[in-house]
Amino acid sequence: MPDRRHSHDDDIQGEVFVISVAAELAGMHAQTLRTYDRLGLVTPRRTRGGGRRYSRRDIDMLRTIQSLSQDEGVNLAGIKEILSLTRQNEKLRRDNEALLRENALLRAKLDNHGGTGELVHVPRSTAVVMWEPRRRRDSD
Repeated sequence: MPDRRHSHDDDIQGEVFVISVAAELAGMHAQTLRTYDRLGLVTPRRTRGGGRRYSRRDIDMLRTIQSLSQDEGVNLAGIKEILSLTRQNEKLRRDNEALLRENALLRAKLDNHGGTGELVHVPRSTAVVMWEPRRRRDSD
């Protein structure tokens, strides 16, 4: 199984809990946490000896899973799909925000260069030559 690590710095440097404490905080049995780990619903970090270490974020995820299961009646396969789509949605939102920032920077650069340029789609197989018309000299 691949070693999945959380990307958030607060999880890496924050407090972590052994499985018994995590189970108590989440209001579950430790065996349930093992099952969720095996199914890939919540993948805690591991010690060198293989012990599970749950972050606050993992505890929150366990509570979300419990709510979906008990309050909403969603089965584990449905929960796994919901969590996957949620992660995918979050990634797409981050990617979109990054692209919007990049677009704003490019537009600002264009504005700083006189704003006379024009963005044109150029097929990949076409060579591009940048050309600007000469400015007319005032006749004396």
